[in-house]
Amino acid sequence: MAPLLLHASAISHSAHPGLRSHIGPNNEHISRHLSSSSQNTKRRCNISLRSRAQRISSQLGGQKLEHWEIPKRDWFPPSFTFGAATSAFQIEGGWNEDGKGPSTWDHFCHTYPDFIADKSNGDVAADSYHLYEEDVKLLKEMGMDAYRFSISWPRILPNGTLSDINEKGIAYYNNLINLLIDNGIEPYVTIFHWDTPQALVDDYGGFLDKRIIKDYTDFAGLCFERFGDRVNNWLTFNEPHTFTCLSYGTGILAPGRCSPGMKCPDPTGDSIREPYLVGHNFLLAHAETVDLYNKFHRGEKGRIGLALNVMGTVPYGSTFLDEQAHERCMDYNLGWYLEPVVRGDYPHSMRSSVRDRLPHFTEKEQQKLVGSYDMIGINYYSSRFAKHVDITENFSPELNTHDCCATEEITGPNGNTIGPATGNAWVYMYPKGLKDILMIMKKRYGNPPVYITENGMGDIDNGDLSMEAALDDHIRLDYLQRHISVLKDSIDSGANVRGHFTWSLLDNFEWSSGYTERFGIVYVDRENGCKRTLKRSARWLKEFNGAAKRPGNLIKPNFSEINKIKVVTPA
Repeated sequence: MAPLLLHASAISHSAHPGLRSHIGPNNEHISRHLSSSSQNTKRRCNISLRSRAQRISSQLGGQKLEHWEIPKRDWFPPSFTFGAATSAFQIEGGWNEDGKGPSTWDHFCHTYPDFIADKSNGDVAADSYHLYEEDVKLLKEMGMDAYRFSISWPRILPNGTLSDINEKGIAYYNNLINLLIDNGIEPYVTIFHWDTPQALVDDYGGFLDKRIIKDYTDFAGLCFERFGDRVNNWLTFNEPHTFTCLSYGTGILAPGRCSPGMKCPDPTGDSIREPYLVGHNFLLAHAETVDLYNKFHRGEKGRIGLALNVMGTVPYGSTFLDEQAHERCMDYNLGWYLEPVVRGDYPHSMRSSVRDRLPHFTEKEQQKLVGSYDMIGINYYSSRFAKHVDITENFSPELNTHDCCATEEITGPNGNTIGPATGNAWVYMYPKGLKDILMIMKKRYGNPPVYITENGMGDIDNGDLSMEAALDDHIRLDYLQRHISVLKDSIDSGANVRGHFTWSLLDNFEWSSGYTERFGIVYVDRENGCKRTLKRSARWLKEFNGAAKRPGNLIKPNFSEINKIKVVTPA
């Protein structure tokens, strides 16, 4: 998953002197300087600013879910997949064991520890390189249908190319996959989850160079050859939006590039060009990989797609400008990587704003891109208010996220947050945002098969969170129950959603946050040999998954009541 707090702050920060337009609910102009005597104007302004936030806040109360509101497994068809997700660098450890080469994240943590909240690294992480059997045992105990994990590129190709294949690394994943299948758990494999081989960055700049397309496709092809006889579900890339913006825009993620004068490990980049270049190479590599899969490796049940992170948005106020800001935010958050595989080009709003900084696809590239998916993964955690920012004559973006000409705000104009805080600084509970995204997928993008490939929240642990408190993760339990309920509501509204993966199976290395955030449904005691213990949320999922994987009378939840969301606000 991604450190979206830092991402959101980058989007919200206005580096240019843009002005907030003042337009009323009927698109009338409202003076920027409201005098105390202008009662009618003040009244119109208050209505415009408060209506959206009030509607959202009215759904958020302070009570627990009623018993009948808690989701049941038999609300969903037997074919619906429930699982948990992880990524290689965040859980495996064994960073230099058995022939593994260094990744950009190994280099980043070892070279720039001050850019990790607790100066930690992934050398051991959750030690799943040695404890994967325990992970599979826990998945089975919880009754999970599937496990989403990623392949460490430098673990099987230490220098990033086919010139050096590490058979011990391949054996590790073969053992994991075989054990999953032996226990009735379907593997969902993410081919790339941010850990680029450092050798390729040293050689030619990694994803900044088009040579990465062939090397990535070769890596993916090796995965298909060695694991494809047992793996039917593939995701080429995880969260390209976050990776490009935070690795090459703000530079807070490996490899840590940003423009000169900004604070990041490698301020020699270009924060308004490189994210688009890297994203373009992502898409070209995706298209080539899917083409390779379709020609030579697709089995009868084989499926391939990519996993996109989407920060949901709702308009800040009730003006047409904020409605447009919301649409632009969705273009940047979702459309940037979805529209090229749906129709062969980037969203029109991006073309209009980014112009010559946004690369173009050739006709041949477009032909390979369009339709290059069987399924789409959506990683959803939270939503924001989208607030319009005008373009002034002095507009000069410093980050690519400024091109959207909108800020993503946690609080609405009346001071209310979009949803209750969860403890983690950037995840505010707003399950309706997930349904909103699924309805966009249905109405705008042809309603493809969608899997919620990540969904969860983190507990802050700066060394002062007791194990007892961490195990009693009632806020996470409430969060998961509400989002799973919304999936049923979305299905009833026509969304083609097929599965839900909780992030994360384990407490893990949370990128630039290190080990200060615990996202797992399983507690990992790093001071005690990475011992695993089911949290309260995991115990509920165990009950949930075991309750109704059998035909019978379906319980029909009353979603007219569930949608009147009553959320437990954390103390």
